[in-house]
Amino acid sequence: MLAVFLPFFFSMAGFSQDSNFYVYLCLGQSNMEGNARFEAQDTLVDKRFQVLAAVDCSDLGRVKGSWYTAVPPLCRCRTGLTPADYFGRTLVAHLPANVRVGVINVAVGGCKIELFDTEKYASYISSAPSWMKNTVKQYDDDPYGRLLEMAKLAQQKG
Repeated sequence: MLAVFLPFFFSMAGFSQDSNFYVYLCLGQSNMEGNARFEAQDTLVDKRFQVLAAVDCSDLGRVKGSWYTAVPPLCRCRTGLTPADYFGRTLVAHLPANVRVGVINVAVGGCKIELFDTEKYASYISSAPSWMKNTVKQYDDDPYGRLLEMAKLAQQKG
């Protein structure tokens, strides 16, 4: 199981617009993708916890590159509850009231770390099963590239 939370520290090195908006990059496999079903209680979220949509999701009214209150699903339209859900909620609950937390979640269930390797992802995708290729297409066949694209966009806010 691969699940990674990366604090987006370099955004604090002069690019950050709001030093009270902490952004975390979340990437991984099925766990980070949201393998668990969420329940009604999981949809009650403090507005200080936000998600930057990494894909369009008309079902949820989300547009890639826009910020939303981090109501699950955080990864894609039909995924579930992720470690990022309660990671962000816990941070918000323990940080000062003026601090917001944002996550960017790019994950593909069943993938190997090679999917996020800039030199190996293309060959990895070429031999991946069709169901995985369909998921990867939602990130324009480059999940790591999409993560970086969204991270650069996030620098404008946090």
